[in-house]
Amino acid sequence: MPRQSPAWSWGNSSNETAIIAESSLLDAISWKDAFEGSTGRGVKVCVIDSGIDNDHPAIAGAVRGWAEPILDGAGNVTFNLEPHEDLYGHGTACSSIIRDIAPGVHLYSVRVLGQRLSGKAAIFSAGLRWAIDNGMQVVNLSMGATVQEYFSVFHELADEAYFKGMILVTAANNMPIVSYPSLYATAVSVACYEGVTSNETLEFYYNPSPPVEFGARGVDIRVAWREGGYINATGNSFAAPNITGIVSLLLEKHPNLTAYQVKTVLRNLAKNVRAPSM
Repeated sequence: MPRQSPAWSWGNSSNETAIIAESSLLDAISWKDAFEGSTGRGVKVCVIDSGIDNDHPAIAGAVRGWAEPILDGAGNVTFNLEPHEDLYGHGTACSSIIRDIAPGVHLYSVRVLGQRLSGKAAIFSAGLRWAIDNGMQVVNLSMGATVQEYFSVFHELADEAYFKGMILVTAANNMPIVSYPSLYATAVSVACYEGVTSNETLEFYYNPSPPVEFGARGVDIRVAWREGGYINATGNSFAAPNITGIVSLLLEKHPNLTAYQVKTVLRNLAKNVRAPSM
């Protein structure tokens, strides 16, 4: 059967992979120095999504905390911090990809989506606020808001996260529309990349034509789902957790890296970046 792709992803209009010249200033960065021996142990990774099935074998009890924003009729937000289930499967799928790469991470589940992957921008923004206020190191956002009035709200939150050293890894929308905060410069924006032809979890590419900055596997990959099951899934949602896992490996070994330093390391270690010819 032919491979299925999202309606929009980086690289789906071309089969060619752009080769990017590596800067001689950065040629000392190596995979060994960045990742060797790391499992992401103890890195606090927040998955803002539909919840996480903590009992799924692929998650294996890795969730260390839960939060669910509750919006009342007056617009006030409170948080239910009791353990919750995954209402759809999407959050468990993203979390399983992260743990496949970085099994030592501490997961935190912020549930903002319902049974049909529906949600309100106010709830979503409150979930991101909780992650910032509670010291998360990496946040996986395989979702986004399209409501124009929330553009500045998410922009302020993304900037605050950036200045606090938190890494926002965001999935570009599967459709050719703008969503927030997926394409903000302070976020690490990710989409499926057609050049990924293997199931290698550490294979990723740098996009020379942002705002989407990185491409990773996200086509027909096996992911955990509800009720202990697995499915094959396609979408930019499933490309982002690959980068989240890789960032977690990096932060275990180098916990004091800033967001822009993380982006620099990722760019230089992308598969399509090559050392300059002499």
